[in-house]
Amino acid sequence: MRLLQLHSDFIEYEPINEELNDAEKDIDKDNTRLENLIVVFVSVEKGDNKKIIEKAVDEIKNYAQNIKNDRILIYPYAHLSSDLSSPKHAFEIIKELEINARKVIKEVNRAPFGWTKSFNIKVKGHPLAENFKIISNNQFSPEKNKEENDLKQNQYNVEPISSALKSEEKQQSSWFILDTTGELIPIENFKIEKNSTLKKFLEYETSKRRAVDEQPPHVNLMKKMAIADYEPASDAGNMRYYPKGRLMKSLIEQFVTRKVLEYGGIEVETPIMYDTKHPSMESYFNRFPARQYNLSSDNKQLFLRFAACFGQFLMAKDFHITYKSLPLKLYELTRYSFRREKSGELVGLRRLRAFSMPDCHAFCKDVEQAKDECLKRFDLSIDVLNAFNIEIQDIEMAIRFTKTFYEENKEFITKISRRFGKPILVEMWKDRFFYFVLKWEFNYVDNIGKAAALSTDQIDVENGKRYNIEYVDEQGKRHNPIILHNSPSGAIERIIYAILEKAAKIKQRGETPQFPLWLSHTQVRIIPIMNEHLQFAEKIETILYQNQIRVDIDDRQESLGKRIREAETEWIPYILVIGDKETESSTLVIRDRKTGKQIDSNIEELIEDIKKETKDKPFMPLNLPKYLSKRPQIMV
Repeated sequence: MRLLQLHSDFIEYEPINEELNDAEKDIDKDNTRLENLIVVFVSVEKGDNKKIIEKAVDEIKNYAQNIKNDRILIYPYAHLSSDLSSPKHAFEIIKELEINARKVIKEVNRAPFGWTKSFNIKVKGHPLAENFKIISNNQFSPEKNKEENDLKQNQYNVEPISSALKSEEKQQSSWFILDTTGELIPIENFKIEKNSTLKKFLEYETSKRRAVDEQPPHVNLMKKMAIADYEPASDAGNMRYYPKGRLMKSLIEQFVTRKVLEYGGIEVETPIMYDTKHPSMESYFNRFPARQYNLSSDNKQLFLRFAACFGQFLMAKDFHITYKSLPLKLYELTRYSFRREKSGELVGLRRLRAFSMPDCHAFCKDVEQAKDECLKRFDLSIDVLNAFNIEIQDIEMAIRFTKTFYEENKEFITKISRRFGKPILVEMWKDRFFYFVLKWEFNYVDNIGKAAALSTDQIDVENGKRYNIEYVDEQGKRHNPIILHNSPSGAIERIIYAILEKAAKIKQRGETPQFPLWLSHTQVRIIPIMNEHLQFAEKIETILYQNQIRVDIDDRQESLGKRIREAETEWIPYILVIGDKETESSTLVIRDRKTGKQIDSNIEELIEDIKKETKDKPFMPLNLPKYLSKRPQIMV
């Protein structure tokens, strides 16, 4: 089924002729005018059944709520699809749609079915006035999503495809497993059945099918935990982040940035848009496998950056660099980078069109220095992921390189394999398609068998020359550097995705899921049993706050049991219930989520335990009112 919803000032329509043998009989043939409404043009397609009606009604209801209009006209309109259902079946679906819509929408009208009609419509001029949806029995149908994406691309003409992307889709690769000794084993000779996650990763990579057929668990979790949600008023893949999600993102950003600065990164900031016709930019675009957003301004054709590369390269071009400065490490955390990923791939936080990317480029003297630096960045990336409780056993590694690079650098490849300590998926290219000769990445394989790259690094042999970046060697001669492209964490949003997907796996095993303590929005929740216990609860809150611990107080007039249950559903690490016993002594009864036990302790010991677990991690204060009674209810 296809729906085109138009928020309209008015529509006038008049039935002219019966177009179908199955056209509706005994209709009103007079001119009809309706004002201030949503006109819902509907095409019923082959395979649509009554199950699809519920999804369609939900779409219409949600759109009506978003624009605050409770008056609709269902207008049968075959021209939205070339794969139409039979007229008889279509009419049955339309009538059922009308009946069900009346249950949730105040006023529902319907134009006659099977008639040629003249109509005149005026659509309101706000950003949400036009809404097109393709609804299928499979919500995540890649075919339908592709059709929707293609329709939008044709409508707005905004997606030139880079030659690198075209090459990526067509390229032929040889696949191997690299074992921990450095031996390269053809896929067919490796007993991959013993490693189910690696097998899923191989299937994902070799199929090159990125579209999602079902909803991964993290989508429900990100909503349930009030972390993030889809933003209907934006483009697909552009998310909204609620206070809990914003705090989590900010902490991750701070931590990754600090680790890069400790490694020796030099933080800079660069623009988010660039001139498409800039000679270096145009050339680089055709070497980078990404789809871009285009816009125009002052007779310039611009695009939104899909990485921090261009800005850092253009900056480095203007530096005076000598061999003494190498490796020179420029760093930026982009908020945001933009890529027009295919719509069928845009589910939750796994793959987005707008994302925050820590991007560190190292300008190196030669390939040998680049290899040494690459190993240091490998260790940095492992260290960063471990802070999010994402360990080597949670990820799969891929290395992609040209055949020539492998044959000339087998010892380096072996060092990587030994560092990782488990089998690695290898993609070998006969020819070089991109600007890099090697790329490695840590991938998280989620609960539906899809993978997402987290940490990554590349050895770039082209862009030093392309951007005219030079350094002066010991003899005063000028050279173009080799450039490394490292993100020690991958996109910040993907870290949250991986944390949530791992939590879902933990829950499936019957264990208790939780966030790393330093990323928990509320680290301690205090629940006073009665109003007379509130003052003591506030005293405890003050002490914890002064020790940089995020703490809130559930002062709502709800039962104790309900407040404890809600704290548990929010994955609060520590819960303190304050009653007569606690106010009269220095002993606190602490519910510890990690152990699942209630322990008798005191405030000093609790502070010590939290500080020990959050050592060397950034801290931010609570970004919601500390009293739950004063918080808005986030409807997700």
